[in-house]
Amino acid sequence: MSAAALAFAGLMFLLYPALRPWTDETTTPGAIEAMSSPAWVASHVFAMLGFIAVGLGLLALHARVSSRSSLTALITAWIGTGLVLPYYGAEDFGLHALARSGAPDLLTVVDEVRYQPVAVTMFGIGLILLAVAGVATALTVRGPAGMLFAAGYVLFLPQFFLPAAGRIAHGILLAVGCVWLAIVLRRRRDAGINADLAPGLLER
Repeated sequence: MSAAALAFAGLMFLLYPALRPWTDETTTPGAIEAMSSPAWVASHVFAMLGFIAVGLGLLALHARVSSRSSLTALITAWIGTGLVLPYYGAEDFGLHALARSGAPDLLTVVDEVRYQPVAVTMFGIGLILLAVAGVATALTVRGPAGMLFAAGYVLFLPQFFLPAAGRIAHGILLAVGCVWLAIVLRRRRDAGINADLAPGLLER
């Protein structure tokens, strides 16, 4: 379950920035073109599914390892996901509906949705908790796979300030980290290696 969920999450995080419309959202025509597009809805749904899938993968990982770091990864990932999903829902479905409705002064309304104090605070705290989950996962699953996954989650907040190419590159990084982590866990399962016999892979 952990390998399948993480591999699925990797695909979702890859599709999220790859399919997201990249127009100039500081202009009304650009915002309408991007946010009214079906690709806008689909790409943000992919991100939400990715967060949920990671939570399931970390649940299965903790069930196998039962270490302090795996428990930390699980709890912070679940809480972080719970805090970011409402914001993603507003960004996805709310802004999509506004763009399609022809709402006057669209850019002002978009800013009010995105920078509403409670919403943006929840979102920021959620992303910080996801970064903690990434680091805790790297402490549980040692090696390049855990480090790449951690890098992807730690950089999730900063990548929002990057141009389209940087955000797509982040999606690739996180996808590689998720899939590589899935491969490592699947190989360990197929090999029948217990956690306490694999100090090079999992926390002892």
